[in-house]
Amino acid sequence: MATLGLSETEKAAVEAFRRDVVDPSRTSLVIVDFWAEWCGPCKQLAPVIEKVCAEYAAKGVKLVKVNVDENGFIASQFRVQSIPTVYAVFQGQPVADLSQARTEGQLKQYLDQLLAQLPIESDEKALKQEVAPLIAMGEEMLAGGEHERALSIFTQIADMDPDNVEVIGGQARALIALGQLDAAEALIEGLPADIARQPAIDQARAAIALQRDARPVADLSALESKVAADPDDHEARFELAAGLMGNGDRDAAADALLEIVRRDRAWNEGAGRAQLLKIFEAVGLEDPWVANQRRRLSQILFA
Repeated sequence: MATLGLSETEKAAVEAFRRDVVDPSRTSLVIVDFWAEWCGPCKQLAPVIEKVCAEYAAKGVKLVKVNVDENGFIASQFRVQSIPTVYAVFQGQPVADLSQARTEGQLKQYLDQLLAQLPIESDEKALKQEVAPLIAMGEEMLAGGEHERALSIFTQIADMDPDNVEVIGGQARALIALGQLDAAEALIEGLPADIARQPAIDQARAAIALQRDARPVADLSALESKVAADPDDHEARFELAAGLMGNGDRDAAADALLEIVRRDRAWNEGAGRAQLLKIFEAVGLEDPWVANQRRRLSQILFA
């Protein structure tokens, strides 16, 4: 905003706006709330917008409130016709009119869309960039069977970023791999609802359930003989799959369950397919191994 020809009061308002809105908006998303003391809807919206912006502060969102009675010149520059009027400002320019967002959910939806589209700098984004290679290292340790090291890595990352869903999920899976099921359950119990519903936590929960059902069997030869003698003994093959899974041989366990589905997909109310799906969820739906097994299952079901 140019200041040539303005009164001293208007110049002061422009300088304040530049300091509070324009300069921070170079790297942050500044939410400008135009309001007035006499405006009832403004007072209704204020707690909502203040709460959401406070929650999104770490994401690079800043709230600035502009009283139109005290800053009429600024309001006129933004062509404010009625209040409350709420604009999102980035790099000195309005990028969205948020005036229609009157609930927390609506406002969060708008902010999520803007944050996904704009190169906002934030503490949260910087932290994610810092921990991303550490998470990858933890996952590599898990995949390589170095479960103690994986747990150590994820625990250290949790000290840096305690609400990171990937980190919590990694910690839980490391504990499960070490047989510490109670500790894994304790870790994911009591998580906030928005975290508890995330796929990484669902995966950990499914892995705990699968491990609790698993029964390592030192000698599977008797079950193998029963299946060899009667390939349609699905109960024996199902027990064999459980034993194989308990022994850590998920490839053979999947083969056994797929064979049950191939021979009689309706057996025991579709128990073979249901158990496969439990394994898929526990391993992780994005895992390449799961993708391959799902293709095999689809080929059987739709053959």
